[in-house]
Amino acid sequence: MKIRVLVVDDSAIARSALTRLIEQGGDMEVVGTAADASAAESQIERLKPDVVTLDVEMPQTNGLEFLERLMKKNPVPTIVISAYAERNSDTAFRALELGAVDFVTKPGPKAPGNLFSQSEEIREKVRAAWQARQNHPARYGAEAVGSSTTSTVGGLDAATQRDRLVLIGASTGGTEAIKEVLTALPAAMPGILVVQHMPEMFTGSFARRLDTLCKITVKEAADGERVLPGHAYIAPGHSHLSVRRSGGSWYCELARSEPVNRHRPSVDVLFDSAAKHVGAAGIGIMLTGMGKDGAQGMLAMHKAGAWNIGQDQNSCVVYGMPREAALIGALDEVSPLREIPLRIQTRLRQSIGKHAA
Repeated sequence: MKIRVLVVDDSAIARSALTRLIEQGGDMEVVGTAADASAAESQIERLKPDVVTLDVEMPQTNGLEFLERLMKKNPVPTIVISAYAERNSDTAFRALELGAVDFVTKPGPKAPGNLFSQSEEIREKVRAAWQARQNHPARYGAEAVGSSTTSTVGGLDAATQRDRLVLIGASTGGTEAIKEVLTALPAAMPGILVVQHMPEMFTGSFARRLDTLCKITVKEAADGERVLPGHAYIAPGHSHLSVRRSGGSWYCELARSEPVNRHRPSVDVLFDSAAKHVGAAGIGIMLTGMGKDGAQGMLAMHKAGAWNIGQDQNSCVVYGMPREAALIGALDEVSPLREIPLRIQTRLRQSIGKHAA
């Protein structure tokens, strides 16, 4: 049975191109197209698609207004495919907050290539949206990750903040999941390194957006910078992020080397470096995402003595990366997303004095 897709875009050329490249996947079919929100709503009611692709800029009702209405009235896993998202990253993040599963930046008039250069990316994200539907038949997107918690277990001493590291990996659904985790953490935390699969034009904006919401300081990682307590460092979309130890301090390392598991940045690269340089002083977190990236690196962390937490199936938008880590024995515990911040803090307090690097 093929994945049934509805394409919503005001451009006839884009609708035609998306239809062709989606159906080239073999496991999906475009059951309808729509040029505006009114037509899309009618098509959704009539065709009941598994997945919707949605442009943001549309006549009359814009894509965000349509998406908000859709998720309240008749939720369908939705992939935002829009050139507007590239010019205004806040729009892309707002779409994810409203319940979109993921986004793709459509090539603009000055961008090289065309939609067909992104064929595999688009098909992969449509498949991820379909998996989100299977994981949450009645709810997904922003609701799937559950409510956040602001519970804390008390302050952490300076040694614990300095000598420990938290390493986080995520993909599909991860922007909202990372936000849920980081906003619930107190300012007194060890350094945190994060890899989220995301295009490079968005990672800086993502970090700045989180920084306005979190008690900790959040920034895009820079090559060679020292990892400070109370700071979270987001891997830039153009480079792998690793951690190294020098002179009693942790440092970020960036590399524009070949993709790993088809990703740059790759969660495996970060976790492998943590296994080598951080060892038992690390806490690994695997959040929602499609595929296997990070599983082997998390296993290496586990063998090096780190404590690893995986997001549970019910709270994942796509239960892929945490599942792969669980299958190979890389996890020490599994937790709903809303409880992960408290589990991190609890583990840090339990480990005081045991895992100093």
